[in-house]
Amino acid sequence: MLFINASEYYDRGKRQNVLLPEHIDKIVDTYQYRKEDDKKYSRRVSMEEIEKNNFNLNISRYVSTAAEEEIVDLADVKKNLDEIDVAISKAKAKHNQFLKELGLPELP
Repeated sequence: MLFINASEYYDRGKRQNVLLPEHIDKIVDTYQYRKEDDKKYSRRVSMEEIEKNNFNLNISRYVSTAAEEEIVDLADVKKNLDEIDVAISKAKAKHNQFLKELGLPELP
């Protein structure tokens, strides 16, 4: 089964949204040639997958337009935090040196 999510392909109108000829052509072309060029627009789904989803035919279950989450490299994040921590320690030591010269209490 081919699911097409064309929910973002329209021109906003004052009272009613409008499908332009290019939007209609894209939908028809995707249906006619069973295209899956963009996974956020159309996707072929097996009956087994539909059955696994209790025969729920909600388009957004199969074709999501949500932005993909960025993969965060935790090792890089830790490295950056360690570098920031070192920079803070150096700046604090330098600042405390100035405070000491001025006879003021140092930062903890």
